[in-house]
Amino acid sequence: MTTDLASTDIQALHSIAGTMIPVDTEFGTPGADDPAILADIAKSIGRDLPLIRTALAEIDKRAGGTFASLDRERREALINDWYATGGAAAAALGRVVLAAYYRDDRVLRALGHEARAPFPQGHVVEQGDWSLLDPVKRRAAFWRDDRGR
Repeated sequence: MTTDLASTDIQALHSIAGTMIPVDTEFGTPGADDPAILADIAKSIGRDLPLIRTALAEIDKRAGGTFASLDRERREALINDWYATGGAAAAALGRVVLAAYYRDDRVLRALGHEARAPFPQGHVVEQGDWSLLDPVKRRAAFWRDDRGR
């Protein structure tokens, strides 16, 4: 797993991601702490690295030490409370975890989707009423056209 996170941060991320999205045996989906999903989370942090580090530190601080040492119920309550007030760090953590989770083939299949890219096969898009665009097409341009210069 290539990442700029320290091993302690990866361990914290493991506990937090697993609390945010636990295993669901009813639907057969892994938790966000699954090794493949966790690796995807860690490698896709990118520009959000400072915010993710802030999130991990804030969560551990609220836990009074180590988030992973709390029981399941206290972890869920802490994440829910923190997420409501965590600002940009909470948004970044949620975005990174959810994006990696919903890229996982097992999750896509459990949701009834094919685990593939939308192209080259594409998806059928129902045709709408193109005449609805006629008023827009007739409207005069409202931007400066500098192509003639």
